[in-house]
Amino acid sequence: MHFKRERKAALSRAGWMVMGKGARASALEVAKILFVFLSFCPDVSLQCKILKCNSEFWASTPSSGPKEEFCTALRAYSSCVRRTARTCRGDLAYHSAQHGIEDLMTQHNCSKEGPTASPRARTPPPLAPPLPPQTDVHVPSDGPEVCHYERSLPRHSAPPNYTHCGFFGDPHLRTFNDDFQTCKVEGAWPLIHNKYLSVQVTNTPVLPGSAATATSKLTIIFKNFQECVDQKMYHAETDELPAAFADGSKNGGDRHGANTLRVVEKVPGQHVEIQARYIGTTIVVRQVGRYLTFAVRMPEEVVNSVEDQENQDLYLCLHGCPANQRIDFRTFQARAAESQSSARAKPENPSHGFTYQSAMAKCKERLPVEDLYFQSCVFDLLSSGDINFTLAAYYAFEDVKMLHSNKEKHHLFERDTDMFNAAPRESNFGLLILFNLVAISLWTDLCYLCL
Repeated sequence: MHFKRERKAALSRAGWMVMGKGARASALEVAKILFVFLSFCPDVSLQCKILKCNSEFWASTPSSGPKEEFCTALRAYSSCVRRTARTCRGDLAYHSAQHGIEDLMTQHNCSKEGPTASPRARTPPPLAPPLPPQTDVHVPSDGPEVCHYERSLPRHSAPPNYTHCGFFGDPHLRTFNDDFQTCKVEGAWPLIHNKYLSVQVTNTPVLPGSAATATSKLTIIFKNFQECVDQKMYHAETDELPAAFADGSKNGGDRHGANTLRVVEKVPGQHVEIQARYIGTTIVVRQVGRYLTFAVRMPEEVVNSVEDQENQDLYLCLHGCPANQRIDFRTFQARAAESQSSARAKPENPSHGFTYQSAMAKCKERLPVEDLYFQSCVFDLLSSGDINFTLAAYYAFEDVKMLHSNKEKHHLFERDTDMFNAAPRESNFGLLILFNLVAISLWTDLCYLCL
């Protein structure tokens, strides 16, 4: 069967719940994912007590044992969630929990009526012995063809077009369309959200009261897919770059194609690579200084596999940052140059320890080409004074060289973004001219009839 047909059949199953084998394990994932969501929104958690329900359910859910125990825990969870209705109504985590409970009730044939004993804490299982470190070698998989992206494509089809998105520094975004932007985007923002995975970042101020922000948290959810992988979540934050998924595993679970999703630790605490071969995707997560960077290589088909086309405006890697969140490089450079001229006339302490010239000199050490990665490095040094942002820009460009399929587009310059941003304006101007010509023609014909 052709790959696209198989994937289309699987899309309806690519969600929060795992059907059949492994469904019980997915109950724990509900609580974990909701916990991460609430960590992005601390203000919500103070009012809405859904987190308490999630924690109690997670603590009381048996990993094995009679179905009755699981159904009892599920009914207790449902009762707890209902009690939070007044304070949690309108909250995304609350409504997600409601739908998750309904799905689990159906999957396990649990009756809504029955005992709802208070949750009892379960004894944690003994810790597994540490696994030997993985080396970066190809891991053979006994998975079916559908679990290997390129092998599953129809024969004689054109090779897939791989695209790249990067997010780093203060923060700077390179979209799948090779548009380069510097953004504010404080708080939680989605980078990617499609039928196969979701990526969300949380950006916090670099300095108290500063408009400069950088990424302090990152969450990636890989949705379950056919017989290949179970749903997996990877969560990283400052000083915690794990070498495994949230459940402690390093691959895609117990399915036949599990090894087509795996976490590889390159440098402990600094560099992790996640390989999702079943969707032809490679993700690189780094910690540089106190902040995280993100880079991804993904086939165009996967990039565009959005579930709800109308609600994808905030998919930053695809559409870029909202206009009101963008920072104009030209304005920044003009102000920096003006400040530099003023400093020559009247010497004073440079902002955050760097002048425009000293920032350029420092960035030149790692980024000799004055492209947008170089400019972003200068911007970050001047806005924050944190020398680690030099390395963030450097590694972001190194990731481009590794992940971007077009060598001619490794470097981006300001004129490239000008062309990208000018295209819609030129198109709109052309449509305006065409509209005017049509209007004039109709007016002329009307006047002729009147005569």
